[in-house]
Amino acid sequence: MIYESTRGRATERSVSEAIIQGIAEDGGLYVPKSFPQLGTIDATFADMDYISLAHLVLRPFFSEFSDSELLECMRGAYGSGFDCEETVPLVSAGDANFLELYHGPTAAFKDMALQLMPHLMSASLDKCGEKKDVCILVSTSGDTGMAALKGFEDVARTLIIVFFPADAVSPVQEMQMRSAGGSNVRVFGIRGNFDDAQRAQKAMLVDEDLARKAAGLGYRFSAANSMNIGRLLPQIVYYVRGYAAMIAAGRIKAGEKINICVPSGNFGNILSAYYAKKMGLSVNKLICASNENRVLTDFFESGIYDANRPLFVTNAPSMDIIVSSNLERLLYHASGGDAEQIRRLMTELSEKRRYELPSDIRAGLSDFAAGYATEKEVLEAIGDVYREFDYLMDTHTAVAYKVWEDYRERSGDDIPTIIASTASPYKFAEDVCRAIGADFCEGVSAVRSLHSACGIKIPEPLADLENRRIVHDTTIGREDMKAAVEAVLSSFASR
Repeated sequence: MIYESTRGRATERSVSEAIIQGIAEDGGLYVPKSFPQLGTIDATFADMDYISLAHLVLRPFFSEFSDSELLECMRGAYGSGFDCEETVPLVSAGDANFLELYHGPTAAFKDMALQLMPHLMSASLDKCGEKKDVCILVSTSGDTGMAALKGFEDVARTLIIVFFPADAVSPVQEMQMRSAGGSNVRVFGIRGNFDDAQRAQKAMLVDEDLARKAAGLGYRFSAANSMNIGRLLPQIVYYVRGYAAMIAAGRIKAGEKINICVPSGNFGNILSAYYAKKMGLSVNKLICASNENRVLTDFFESGIYDANRPLFVTNAPSMDIIVSSNLERLLYHASGGDAEQIRRLMTELSEKRRYELPSDIRAGLSDFAAGYATEKEVLEAIGDVYREFDYLMDTHTAVAYKVWEDYRERSGDDIPTIIASTASPYKFAEDVCRAIGADFCEGVSAVRSLHSACGIKIPEPLADLENRRIVHDTTIGREDMKAAVEAVLSSFASR
């Protein structure tokens, strides 16, 4: 399997090289040149343990790995650390089918890939004979940061630096990151938003002067966001699991189509569902759910991507994003691999913060539907589902639920749908308490308040937040991110 850049001016890479590189040297994102086919998916896929299923689905993408090497990575990722036997259980509430992706060590769906990625990174360094250690840069709107910190905690030959928008994540998310352990991690809040952080991260990853300075200190750069193909591919697996679980539960028959509805910010999670469809998963529509930062909804409705708009801080903060990086990959596939067109569109986005799709690419997006939910609608959805079905959603899952309801009413499409449930409700305890009418304490103490109100077990990673010590207390200007990276590298190199 060979990986190529969406912008066409970078060297083609093996999967190990693409994982280490992070993003291509031309600023594009790596994509596989072809998609293996899954064949018939039936209920037996639901009987497989998650390690075996992950190996089966991902094996063709990692052709330079032996079976034993890849299985060792899978066992390291999924052998422990998840709080339920199914790893990703499918739970019904009325007509809704929630694929719960948050049972890992940081209580968010990002664990599904970021528990595996450090093992893939270590193996890739060995395969490529890379002598330098890797400095992993992460910009996060909330959950990616902690999942990356936990995944790479004390992993040999890695240093991880996380940037998050201060005052624009939930109190639980912030405390998780500020109190993160590990001798190889550093965390910075920034005075700015996620787009500021991601823009600076992308610039640093292709900054030749910074790369030379890092090399002189014994490091090279990579990324752990979904911009890295090693983060994106593992997410395909849980959609295959969800489809098989739908068969096993009698909600569909093998071969019947489903819809998949995903709360979307940086577009990585729903792109993984699209990749599953390209591999043969029987999917009718991929429903892209946005919060009040409705740039993706407007894009799918108009064919125009317009980032010239304010970014709203909402009660679904992990989706408070204006520039969705992984959309570039979708456009590349929809264009038939026309890197010149993608390069032109991305240049327009960089220079004008806007582009309009040509008709041929827009025609390739017919698999997608889109919608958005307001903050008020999010809270109402959480309360309604809890009272009617005794099922508790976090704010991001509630965005998807509301958008799915609206889509079904608007389109008349009653095909069974999987809703990606992306985080524990405890990660957004203040807003969930508001939604169900519970009294609550502010900040991380709201976790305890929510438990008193609903009685649902608090995930172990969140149970002791009130007692944790803040380790990473620095907040910097967005213009200071590069200087912070240089300082951290110097400090680690001098040890």
